[in-house]
Amino acid sequence: MIFWHAPAVLAAGVAAGGINAVAGSGTLITFPTLVAIGYQPLLANVSNTVGLVPGSAAALWAYRPELREMRARLIQFCPVSVLGALTGGILLLTAPASAFKAVVPFLIGTALLLVLLQPYLANLVAGRQAEGPPRDRTRVMLAAVFAVGIYGGYFGAAQGIMLIGLLGTMLPDDMQRLNALKNVLALTANLTAALLFMSVHHIDWAVAGLIALGSMAGGFLGGRYGRQMSPAALRATIVAVGVVAIVRLVT
Repeated sequence: MIFWHAPAVLAAGVAAGGINAVAGSGTLITFPTLVAIGYQPLLANVSNTVGLVPGSAAALWAYRPELREMRARLIQFCPVSVLGALTGGILLLTAPASAFKAVVPFLIGTALLLVLLQPYLANLVAGRQAEGPPRDRTRVMLAAVFAVGIYGGYFGAAQGIMLIGLLGTMLPDDMQRLNALKNVLALTANLTAALLFMSVHHIDWAVAGLIALGSMAGGFLGGRYGRQMSPAALRATIVAVGVVAIVRLVT
């Protein structure tokens, strides 16, 4: 890494940590930054996954009050998230690097679409919450958490948005408590994938360390003050960075 790249990577880590604490899609900040400064997509992805884990943990610490009395849900969903992330991580490592590079623009585009649709998803979640407790959908929930875990292990951008939409439409609870549960599941998937990548793949530890430092600060601040952020400005920033990344990858 060229020394003047370090501030950009650190700043991207701070932004990603804060965004992940509030909504998700922080990878759409860090991953494009790494690609823009010259890292190959696969190395950028695995190093980014490792670096973002401490930020997710910091955000979770800030959400401790909302996690009280959630033990049953954590026991139910976390193992499924682990299995999904292992599946996605193995898929990433066993497929050719060229395949990942080819599919990444599509994945980023899908993630950007989810970011743009977030207001609609939030309204949908609010409407479902107002309807009262849904019918028992345990099997559907477990299958959906597993599927999102696969995506999280493979790439992960907008994983948090997928999770909050899923949890909000199927679980009757306060949105802040659901956001805390989302953070646990995202951390579970990211940590599982990170451990897998560290055991079998080269990690750029300079990059991972800078993202870790930045994301811890951003995760803590996002967990405490993220509700004061402008959603419109946040979405605009994420979409702008994501579009630049797509252009960078396909040209």
